[in-house]
Amino acid sequence: MRLWTRSASLSVMGMPELIRPTVRLGESFAEAIDEFIAEGRGGPDDNSLTGDIIRNFANRREGSTWVADFLEFEGRWETDPPEYFVPMSVYWWVEGDRYLGRISIRHRLNQQLSDIGGHIGYDMRPSARRRGHATAMLAAALPRAAELGIDRALITCDRDNVASRKVIERNGGVYEDRRGKKLRFWVPTRPRGGGRPDRQEWLSGETRPVL
Repeated sequence: MRLWTRSASLSVMGMPELIRPTVRLGESFAEAIDEFIAEGRGGPDDNSLTGDIIRNFANRREGSTWVADFLEFEGRWETDPPEYFVPMSVYWWVEGDRYLGRISIRHRLNQQLSDIGGHIGYDMRPSARRRGHATAMLAAALPRAAELGIDRALITCDRDNVASRKVIERNGGVYEDRRGKKLRFWVPTRPRGGGRPDRQEWLSGETRPVL
């Protein structure tokens, strides 16, 4: 078995890949947000980034007309985040012209993120789940975190979110503790060897878990 490279730079025809958000896929992104709304996301108790997108952008306009404004707003977070927030880089996991999921890398931790949130947060559209995409997306994003000087990424998940916990652990996450409803894991951002599967192997199905 190959060593675990976690490479996001390899371009394979028809393979999902990690890209920067683009208005070119705005319609597909809006359709994914509609899927989240259909499963009940976006309510006042949804404190996730997806919840914010739904409340502050998607619910205010029809179709995908809101996407360009959202991407312009979110793009500023990388260099000029709002007060009390940290810089954040966002990537999309896409397959051709279809948006599958998004992952956010926070450049550093503050006190709140040290307890809940961590360095990395991600969401997979409902219709793309249980196909190994979340595991592969996180694997592809970890080298980007390493480029930011993050040697170990803190990632948290709800204590009852078994699928998310498996995604983290499959990427080398080591459980540290539980704080409230959140479980906290530290994930190495650089390959350590040991025969971990790379992105292609996850997506081929040979080593992919059903998540």
